[in-house]
Amino acid sequence: MAINKQEHAQWSSSFGFVLAAVGSAVGLGNIWKFPYMVGESGGSAFVIAYLFCIALVGFPILVAEWLIGRRGQKNPVNTFSDVAANEGKSRSWGIVGATGILGGFLILSFYSVIGGWALNYITKVATGSFAGQDSDSVAATFDAMLASAGTLTIWHTVFMILTAVIVGIGVTSGIEKTAKILMPLLGVILFVIVGYNVMNGGFGEAVAYLFTPDLSKLTADVMLAALGHAFFTLSIGMGIMVAYGSYLGREVNLLKTARTVVILDTVIALAAGLAIFPIIFSNGLDPASGPGLIFVSLPIAFGSMGAGTIIGALFFLLITFAAITSSISLLEPTVELLEERTSMSRTVSTIVASTVIWLLGIAALLSFNLWSDFTIMGNGIFDALDKLTSKFLLPLTGLAAIVFVGWKMDQRNIQQELGLSNGTWQLWQIVAKFIAPIAVIVVFVTSLMG
Repeated sequence: MAINKQEHAQWSSSFGFVLAAVGSAVGLGNIWKFPYMVGESGGSAFVIAYLFCIALVGFPILVAEWLIGRRGQKNPVNTFSDVAANEGKSRSWGIVGATGILGGFLILSFYSVIGGWALNYITKVATGSFAGQDSDSVAATFDAMLASAGTLTIWHTVFMILTAVIVGIGVTSGIEKTAKILMPLLGVILFVIVGYNVMNGGFGEAVAYLFTPDLSKLTADVMLAALGHAFFTLSIGMGIMVAYGSYLGREVNLLKTARTVVILDTVIALAAGLAIFPIIFSNGLDPASGPGLIFVSLPIAFGSMGAGTIIGALFFLLITFAAITSSISLLEPTVELLEERTSMSRTVSTIVASTVIWLLGIAALLSFNLWSDFTIMGNGIFDALDKLTSKFLLPLTGLAAIVFVGWKMDQRNIQQELGLSNGTWQLWQIVAKFIAPIAVIVVFVTSLMG
């Protein structure tokens, strides 16, 4: 039984909520994953597919999760359960909230490890560790970091402490205030790097690579990759947006707010491409170098370019800010659940949740070194956690949310709540009931077959 200790928190302003939601969406997926996926998947072809998919899949699921959260005004488990009961449906829909919280919980355990890498690289670049090094030396530095359980543990711990402190302070004083500080700083750093690129070569080549349509590269694999990334970049299917929606007042226009979040998220992802690819092209590096694009390829460039120490340190500070704004959102649903379902205070709930996640993160980082021989169905702990969440928990939770809103809730009330005219309502119905669910099913089935 839920223990009601205090009135449910609310965002202090729509602006604060937008920044928090954008902060959750703008994480390593935008700054780290998006550029290397563009590089691996045909440049502009991936960008075109991504923009198409984020509009038809990401946008409606984001709105659906906020709508459910605002209706419930509780943690994701209780929210799904209560909203379902109010709609005359089974309370077992609360399982959907539980799978979302579990997904975010597991993701943060290994996400924090990568956040620790970014923290570590701020100091490495700032102290000139990569100056004059070739590709083999930079790769050896990265491999040495992964091989050191002690180094990874220290930085993983620092990153988790930063995350826990922010979440423990509260929704408005912690999460919202942090978003108001870090998101503008993130934007400033990102556009400083883009501005540097405009003046120092490779920018025109990067623009052509990202925005010149090349439909010959628009394959089924590229479409599926774009669809999967559009789904995950908005932090849907993790309980996050249901939890964030529970702090929303009725005065917030969900469609307009979602449109703002999607546009800002996409602009920052594209700006990340303009921050990274000019450096890659001007230094003769491979844009299709995969996950190592950030931690191996770019340090080579920073070590050889003018002002590379400053630009490199700013870049990894940017990565860290993006990681933190996402990590606090990944922790929040678990903390909200513990705070509302137990007698623990928010501070204690945060400590308990963070400690368990930190311990699981230790297991994940040990898969790179001391536990490298231990596998789960052929995968190390880090990769197993990644695949469990990305291939199962997130798509199934997101699918359930859009199906619940599209097929199980009173559609007349939803039309009124979203403020849609009849013509626009018909379009929403087509997207929410058919296009988005079918697209998620396609991604889910295809990923299992891959």
